[in-house]
Amino acid sequence: MDTTAIHFLGFEARALSGRLGQVQPFALTEVMVPAAGISGRALWAIERHMEANRKALHERIRSFVSWLESPFGQRASASDGQRRFVLLRLHFNRVLTQFDLFADALSQRSERENGVWLAGLDAIALDALAMPGFYDDPPVICYLDRGAGAAIRRARTRLPGGGSNPVAIIRVPRERMVGYGIASSLVHEVGHQAAALLDLVNFLRPQLALRARHARGGSAQAWQLFERWISEIVADFWSVARLGVVSTMGLFGVVSLPRAFVFRMGPDDPHPFPWIRVLLSCAIGRALYPDPQWHRLEALWKRFYPPGGLGSERRGLLDALEAQLPEFVDRLVNARPPSLAGLSLVEAMQTEHRHPADLRNRYHGRRGNGAGLFSLPPTLALAVLGQQRADNAISAVNESRILGRLLTHWALQGALATSARPDPIRRVNHARHIQLQVT
Repeated sequence: MDTTAIHFLGFEARALSGRLGQVQPFALTEVMVPAAGISGRALWAIERHMEANRKALHERIRSFVSWLESPFGQRASASDGQRRFVLLRLHFNRVLTQFDLFADALSQRSERENGVWLAGLDAIALDALAMPGFYDDPPVICYLDRGAGAAIRRARTRLPGGGSNPVAIIRVPRERMVGYGIASSLVHEVGHQAAALLDLVNFLRPQLALRARHARGGSAQAWQLFERWISEIVADFWSVARLGVVSTMGLFGVVSLPRAFVFRMGPDDPHPFPWIRVLLSCAIGRALYPDPQWHRLEALWKRFYPPGGLGSERRGLLDALEAQLPEFVDRLVNARPPSLAGLSLVEAMQTEHRHPADLRNRYHGRRGNGAGLFSLPPTLALAVLGQQRADNAISAVNESRILGRLLTHWALQGALATSARPDPIRRVNHARHIQLQVT
């Protein structure tokens, strides 16, 4: 390789190293009030992941420069040197992509009010995910984005460019802040993470496929669809189990679309089409928490979107799905995957304190002003508040006000707990890590 090519590629490689040095730890760059911060565990996991990426990339850059200056590099062609440099730069950009992924979630923490509320959403997500004794729940961080639906990038899944995601990142629709629907969307996404940790979908899917093979006609098609949709149904189940009726009411808001979309079924869509998805949520609620409210919600949904006027084939499919709902939900609620050590889903999730009568008593027993909600775990508090919404016992304005105060309370509670009980090992190691970056 001629000296001009070696000089050019060496300069470009060192420039990459210089730009990489400007990628500072989030602990040094993000400005937010303490209550808006992510948990120390989440920050530690992200910083450790990014530091490993930076260290590996610095080493690759040094190796490339050493190769350029070695006899092997000098004998190589300019095109070979360029090829190696392009691969190095692609890896550099993948590291920046991961940095931006976390930065997008963290930068909103500096927004007035929204930042603190996001920390409150983190607290809800952690409470919804908690299953002591069954798995080690990963750190969770939430952020806002446009659109009507939420989404999750699960922890321990592959990141763009490689590597395992150190935290669960949940995107929450901005249009749902702050209202009752926020909890429904958030805990649904948490359900995806929990299902992966418990391996629920891989346990349930073969059973549903077997049931479909033993069915006939429209019933067989119904069970085939349940098998296709099981990942999303399990997430909806998690939301109903944690939140009660507010989960189904929040789903109303997500899937309230023009009529054509409510009955449209994509050939490969993993989501149940909206009309049957709401009925599934009502059926799950009815099985977990028997109460007339589920029949009322189901009837209301059918008045919003009456199935009349559909073709005979589509109407037959709706009838078949409805007919199989009780058996399907019974199988779901009473499933006993190996990860739950012999317990059923409903037993492991300890749903006994979220029956509608209990939720009503909790609210009214606290003089009906919502003050007692602040002493409850986040998902239980939201279930109590949501039951008031379902019973038309609270105004929309008052509900939103209380919810905003709850989010602020949980954010502050988390910040104070972190300050009062820091992990000494992580604190020392993190300080060393910061010092390395500064020097």
